Amino acid sequence: MPYVTIEWFEGRSAEQKAAIAERLTDVLTEEGKMPRDQVWIRFVDAKKADWSIAGELQDAGAEPGLGPPD
Repeated sequence: MPYVTIEWFEGRSAEQKAAIAERLTDVLTEEGKMPRDQVWIRFVDAKKADWSIAGELQDAGAEPGLGPPD
């Protein structure tokens, strides 16, 4: 059974997460030939301050486009 973890900046709505979960589940059931109830997806929402890319905290001058709109 696959366990899919998506780690990203916080800010997506429950509706967005539901749509992503539905599509990922569809792909894994269709291509992976497994029952839907065996597809587990976990969303991990993190504050920008909890991430550093290239030594830069993402809440302090991050490059545009690395997360959802503020």
